[in-house]
Amino acid sequence: QELRPKSLDIKQEELGDMVEKEMASTSEAIEDAVRRIEEMMSQARNESSGVKLEVNERILNSCTDLMKAIRLLVMTSTNLQKEIVESGRGAATTQEFYAKNSRWTEGLISAAKAVGWGATQLVEAADRVVLHTGKYEELIVCSHEIAASTAQLVAASKVKAEKSSRNLGRLQECSRNVNEMAANVVASTKSGQEQIEEKDTMDFSGMSLIKLKKEEMETQVKVLELEKRLEGERVRLGELRKQHYALAGTYGTAEDGEAKPAPAPRRGILKKPPLAQKP
Repeated sequence: QELRPKSLDIKQEELGDMVEKEMASTSEAIEDAVRRIEEMMSQARNESSGVKLEVNERILNSCTDLMKAIRLLVMTSTNLQKEIVESGRGAATTQEFYAKNSRWTEGLISAAKAVGWGATQLVEAADRVVLHTGKYEELIVCSHEIAASTAQLVAASKVKAEKSSRNLGRLQECSRNVNEMAANVVASTKSGQEQIEEKDTMDFSGMSLIKLKKEEMETQVKVLELEKRLEGERVRLGELRKQHYALAGTYGTAEDGEAKPAPAPRRGILKKPPLAQKP
């Protein structure tokens, strides 16, 4: 008992209840996200038109598809978790099984929380984009985080599941579907951003030669500033990831074969852009 990590100082009953409560809480968060997206869709149709309405509808539709995929993933994960407990507890109670496998239980709880949190963040980012108070990049980052937390949930479930389990196969299929839907959110966000920016910033008709030259020089200055800022943010991100992995490592195990949190995949967005060409 003294050697057990302090984070596991919970009663058996509490640990068992925490799993069920967290899975239920994640399901509620996703249901709420779906409702909020429907409200945003209605609001967008009333307050926007033309290109902006087309972009908002495409982004919100892709977010809805992603939420539906996550909802199915959580349901399947819950079924697999119940199967794991029933097949592995033997004569022990459910609470005793969770307590005995407390490391695995904590990983499962952490993964479920990450999925629910990612869904909530995605909806909030979508809301800001529709209201023109947020950044398209926020949606892209949220989509990547959802894909990463989904992989974490599958890894946590896979550790204790039988390889021949049908529920495990369904969960892996759900995970692939979530990744595909998250990629669709990224694609619709990028194309929408290009449409809006092209419409708003690429109309140079009516500008004089002097005005065009001034705009060109100002744009070159912005490009250099952004390149410098990007380099600094890349260094900051690297340090944040080092700290994240250091903290996440405390939840993994080395000898009992249990899963460690899945590292976040490298993003294509981190590639250094080519330097701006002089006119």
